[in-house]
Amino acid sequence: MSTAHQPGGPDLASGPHAGSFLVRELPYLAILVMTVGGVAYGAMTRSPLVTYWELVALISCGVGIFAGWSRATDKDERVRLVWTQVLHWGAFLAAMNLVFLPSVQAVADADSTSLVVLLLLALGTFVAGVHTASWRMGLNGVVMGLCVPAVAWLDQSALFVALLALGLVAVAGLVLWARARM
Repeated sequence: MSTAHQPGGPDLASGPHAGSFLVRELPYLAILVMTVGGVAYGAMTRSPLVTYWELVALISCGVGIFAGWSRATDKDERVRLVWTQVLHWGAFLAAMNLVFLPSVQAVADADSTSLVVLLLLALGTFVAGVHTASWRMGLNGVVMGLCVPAVAWLDQSALFVALLALGLVAVAGLVLWARARM
């Protein structure tokens, strides 16, 4: 039996590029970057990004299918994989769309909406990793979940972070200026 079908084996299909770090990690990193970028953009614009979040969920569904494909040994397992991922992500799409309903938006601001969507995507990604036996997908969900309190803290501490960054730039400028004078 090849390592592609063992629980500790690679998540992506075997081939000449299966060992490449970029090929292995790019789909998971893309989901993470899209998610964090969407949260940041939504927090800055203070507007819901319904279509964007739907796209992220659909891409996550595709990555989940891709991650589990090498473990599916026959046609029945592959059909089951596709259906479970489609139903799984369909349920999360429905939950995300509930968050964007006007009645919910009337009581939730853009920041809380972004955090709820991030939490839903994190949970969906983690559970997809469990269903597909993909540790990379599950880990991506954990990282996304850890981003929820981090984003909330950064949002509350934006002035502190900006002043800290300004202070670091000032100190670096002084050090460079002092070196140039010597």
